[in-house]
Amino acid sequence: MWVLAVRGWRRGRALVRWAPGAVCLGLPWPRCAATRGAAAEPWALARLYSSGDRKEKIDMSRFPVENIRNFSIIAHVDHGKSTLADRLLELTGTIDKTKNNKQVLDKLQVERERGITVKAQTASLFYNCEGKQYLLNLIDTPGHVDFSYEVSRSLSACQGVLLVVDANEGIQAQTVANFFLAFEAQLSVIPVINKIDLKNADPERVEKQIEKAFDIPSDECIKISAKLGTNVESVLQAVIERIPPPKAHCKNPLRALVFDSTFDQYRGVIANIALFDGVVSKGDKIVSAHTQKIYEVNEVGALNPNEQPTHKLYAGQVGYLIAGMKDVTEAQIGDTLYLHKQPVEPLPGFKSAKPMVFAGMYPIDQSEYNNLKSAIEKLTLNDSSVTVYRDTSLALGAGWRLGFLGLLHMEVFNQRLEQEYNASVILTTPTVPYKAVLSSAKLIKEYREKEITIINPAQFPDKSKVTEYLEPVVLGTIITPDEYTAKIMMLCQARRGVQKNMMYIDQNRVMLKYLFPLNEIVVDFYDSLKSLSSGYASFDYEDAGYQTAELVKMDILLNGNIVEELVTVVHKDKAHSVGKVICERLKDSLPRQLFEIAIQAAIGSKIIARETVKAYRKNVLAKCYGGDITRKMKLLRRQAEGKKKLRKVGNIEVPKDAFIKVLKTQPDK
Repeated sequence: MWVLAVRGWRRGRALVRWAPGAVCLGLPWPRCAATRGAAAEPWALARLYSSGDRKEKIDMSRFPVENIRNFSIIAHVDHGKSTLADRLLELTGTIDKTKNNKQVLDKLQVERERGITVKAQTASLFYNCEGKQYLLNLIDTPGHVDFSYEVSRSLSACQGVLLVVDANEGIQAQTVANFFLAFEAQLSVIPVINKIDLKNADPERVEKQIEKAFDIPSDECIKISAKLGTNVESVLQAVIERIPPPKAHCKNPLRALVFDSTFDQYRGVIANIALFDGVVSKGDKIVSAHTQKIYEVNEVGALNPNEQPTHKLYAGQVGYLIAGMKDVTEAQIGDTLYLHKQPVEPLPGFKSAKPMVFAGMYPIDQSEYNNLKSAIEKLTLNDSSVTVYRDTSLALGAGWRLGFLGLLHMEVFNQRLEQEYNASVILTTPTVPYKAVLSSAKLIKEYREKEITIINPAQFPDKSKVTEYLEPVVLGTIITPDEYTAKIMMLCQARRGVQKNMMYIDQNRVMLKYLFPLNEIVVDFYDSLKSLSSGYASFDYEDAGYQTAELVKMDILLNGNIVEELVTVVHKDKAHSVGKVICERLKDSLPRQLFEIAIQAAIGSKIIARETVKAYRKNVLAKCYGGDITRKMKLLRRQAEGKKKLRKVGNIEVPKDAFIKVLKTQPDK
């Protein structure tokens, strides 16, 4: 029995002092109902915990390798992955069956608000089948194209996948992309047709689509309704029958892959690991293959779906490990952990995430710089696909240039900063990374490479220094009902897209493949596509390298002076329209002066767009009641000369809020 000395109560929590054998502080009111009477007496002893209150540690040795199945759920956005995960957790008794079980594995506030999965989550399920106890390690993955890096990492810890397809919508763009991720990893694929309870559901049509697109026989498809729980039991049967156990050996030295990590303020880094060989237990000394640092294991356990400490983890199992890693750079995703003095060959790991979109991030007040720096460091541990570079701006001060996998990724990162760390930031308009091939040996020596990457438009080299510019391109997949095909083709051509393929996946739906320049689709292409197709078209893209492009550096001038912060890189054909938009935004943002302000967009010495902010003008003719016209002309001429002189000596200070309005991402665009 464990006891605490209770001094009194404040806001429903016990005020306590340590007593011999005590293990816990400040329990909530309901837990301590037995002590309410004793609260009036200071230092009254209360029984707060009994030995039966704590869960016993699970013995993971009960699960030999042949009884382990590691699998992921993959699908397009909103096809029911998280709902299916909830039903599987209920069926295996991992969570109690209640009406409140919605998105149980989606733990972030941003995930619950938006109804999407952002971060892959792991849960260990214990399931009895034909008298055998099975350990099923489930990983629920995101469905949006921006988070495909999370999916590829999750698949590295699995031997099979459940490919979930909506019985109403059928195969979508991200379904195709995720299938090929699993196919390339040589995983067993179990197709699951979900939402068969919907009025417009047509599972037979979806079966034919799966057979045509993925060459999977239609009799292998499992038809379920995850919301109602219909036929979900057969999914678990299929996981056991069709997915092979992991190829792992407990007798070999420890070899564990870090496939995800989170940061806890008190315990440091919590690493999610998949054991390929060996055994790990509390007290073991382990080494990171990446940093070569030695750590002592403080805790190991399974995710059930919350952390459940265990005595040991064995080969083939998936769980978590805490080893006193305090620095955010120590838990490298894709790292291999092994026992001290028992080195092993590191596992292949992952391709590092390639940022597709860059944006400047600055604190609203420079005094908040250090707090924001700490918040970004902690959040990048939980989201390792964000790349961070230091950056400064004359207008906005010290900040960072961050690389993201896409626009949604950028929005989610910003929202998490606000919600989890209470940090308000200025986020500039997203740009893409360009490349330039240098022309002279002197420049190559100066930059130490022939091909330089430009992530900040202000550093864009002059045409005289380079032989060619390169822009990033992506291979986009669009799946749409055929009545919208003509409109979508026109949109793609307007965005400089080149058609690569066109295929009917059934009688009414077309799959189009286009090669797009990334900067043409990164801001508002998805919105335009959805509005043209009444919301029916889906879009997915993958990196396709770089191609030669006619890029120009566009300067913004105020009364002939270049404003460094507003320099942008655009394609030659789009320069006029982009310049006009920036000039119009500046005109609306700049305060009027006593003299006229000319806002110009220029490429080199050529002006391509102009807007004018009119001067404040005193009515100098107000005191003239009639009289000769020459007197009026004299007064007007004198006023014009004064304005001209003011314009020469007047210095335009662009206010910070005007910069923010022009540079900030435009929600209406």
